[in-house]
Amino acid sequence: MLHSSLFSFGQDTLQLGHQQFLAIVKNYHPLAFKYRLQNQVARAGIEAARGNFDPVLSGKNAAKTIDGLDYYEEKSVGLDIPTWYGVEIHGNYTNLEGEKLNNSDTRGGLYQFGVTLPLAKNLLYDKRRAMLDQAKFAVRMTEAEQQLMTNQLLQDADNIYWEWVKNYEVFLLQSKAVSINRQRLDFIRKTFSYGERAAIDTTEALSQLQGFELQQEEALLRFVKTTQELSVFLWTEDQQPYDIPSILIPTEQLTASKAYDDYLMMLVQVDSLAIKEHAAMQYYFQKQNILESERRLKFQSFLPKADLTYNFFNKEKYRADYFPLFTDNYQYGLKLEIPLLLRQARADYRIARLKLRQNQLETEFKRQELQAKIRALHNEVLNYKRQIDIAGQNILNYRRLLNAEEVLFRNGESSMFLVNTRENKLLEAEQKLLDLQLKFINSYINLKWMNENFQRPAN
Repeated sequence: MLHSSLFSFGQDTLQLGHQQFLAIVKNYHPLAFKYRLQNQVARAGIEAARGNFDPVLSGKNAAKTIDGLDYYEEKSVGLDIPTWYGVEIHGNYTNLEGEKLNNSDTRGGLYQFGVTLPLAKNLLYDKRRAMLDQAKFAVRMTEAEQQLMTNQLLQDADNIYWEWVKNYEVFLLQSKAVSINRQRLDFIRKTFSYGERAAIDTTEALSQLQGFELQQEEALLRFVKTTQELSVFLWTEDQQPYDIPSILIPTEQLTASKAYDDYLMMLVQVDSLAIKEHAAMQYYFQKQNILESERRLKFQSFLPKADLTYNFFNKEKYRADYFPLFTDNYQYGLKLEIPLLLRQARADYRIARLKLRQNQLETEFKRQELQAKIRALHNEVLNYKRQIDIAGQNILNYRRLLNAEEVLFRNGESSMFLVNTRENKLLEAEQKLLDLQLKFINSYINLKWMNENFQRPAN
């Protein structure tokens, strides 16, 4: 269940704070949970790749009998141990009895110990080592990707929350205008009944009120719509959508955002970071490592396959006084394969190099894209902050003009039309300020999550 402590309750309303909302998204959203699982999948890939180096124990029990004649009975057990450098160590014990054995078979118990050594292809690098290397790179690549996707999810949630706050404040602003104009209409009607106002003033006041009521309904519709968009990010602990039981409103205001206090420090932090530490760049770096591993593996196909196998034998109940090597009780083999045209090897290697070049170009493009985005966000944050300061002063001036016009109207020295004009200008300026505040906060949020995408080295 979604913890009720993440919400606060007012009269017939449910209130949701900014940090509480982000905590819900980070802990309960199914996409965030999916991204964490992806890291576990990548780590399991390392274990699977290491399995290629696991020792293999084998056993065999076979016999052949025809017309009462025992051709052979064979019992054997063996152990093969692959190593990092392509050398395979193997040993086994075989007991062979029967009346129809091959001339090359050895009757009785026979111990065998040996190695298989690649002399060219697969000596410096082979598929097993490549798979393990690539699995390790894939883990770091997946971690970078998971960081990017999780932060993008939180960034989207962050932005929708403040858009929700802004639409709520617009609704409150319109509601306040409706309330003021209702009071003004009541005042005009009373003064008209006393013969102090013309009838046209009541029409003017009523028209203004109705216009604000329409704007109030539009603001309410936008707020309800944004609430539904916000609800997409609300999930329970078991990754089930959370049904909002009542009216949901924000606890914060736009002016309460940390952006106003932290934006300068955030600009300094992001400007001081190295682009190569960004998770997107790390993603491409690890992809480059995987492609380089693949290139090294494809290069092995140019080399001849020359495998040397040596086995030392020791018959059961027989003790050798020394290790004979190539003197007695041994078996060796040299297998050589040389592709004549190397067409597949050349094509595979060329493809591997082209993929490396493609990734290098993508990496450089991503580097330039990130640098341009940081510069753009840097400029946006500063510019919107300056616009907010100007818009705030503008609102003060419009409010002074409206107050002065209302005084003149009460004294009979102005008209309802001029009061409405001043009020409309003030309301437009206040809505413009809310738009600028949201743009400023959005730019700060985008910069903040850009900052979160940089991978700091562990202390």
